[in-house]
Amino acid sequence: MRCPYCENDDSKVIDSRHTEDGHAIRRRRECEACGRRFTTYEKVEEMILMVIKKDGSRQAFDRVKLLNGIIRACEKRPVTVAEMEKIVDEIERGLNNMMEKEVESTFIGELVMERLKELDEVAYVRFASVYRQFTDVNTFVAEIEKLLITKKN
Repeated sequence: MRCPYCENDDSKVIDSRHTEDGHAIRRRRECEACGRRFTTYEKVEEMILMVIKKDGSRQAFDRVKLLNGIIRACEKRPVTVAEMEKIVDEIERGLNNMMEKEVESTFIGELVMERLKELDEVAYVRFASVYRQFTDVNTFVAEIEKLLITKKN
């Protein structure tokens, strides 16, 4: 590992620990040339997941964007940030486990709606109204009726 102070390529590891979230290893190193210490982090390199939008364009998967959409749907609802982050974590992990390089945005939207339906029905309807682009009240009512039928069964 190159020293950030003198740019020497030789350093030794003094201490290694897992980060709090367990997704990386923190290493304290000492440069063998100048003797100064510095910290590095080692984590698994994840492949970039591309999302195919409805218009056919592609963009990199952005968990922050996904979380923001869920936050908007859950605004003023009794849903904690931890619960919302858990949804994003589960979806991201599931997408990575699929080992696909590209996934359609509609698939991600359906995954979000499945989880929101279980968590909070109002948040589900809010998300669905934006995601499915409800054009009139009848479409909105039809979605609520489907939700009620599912709830009865």
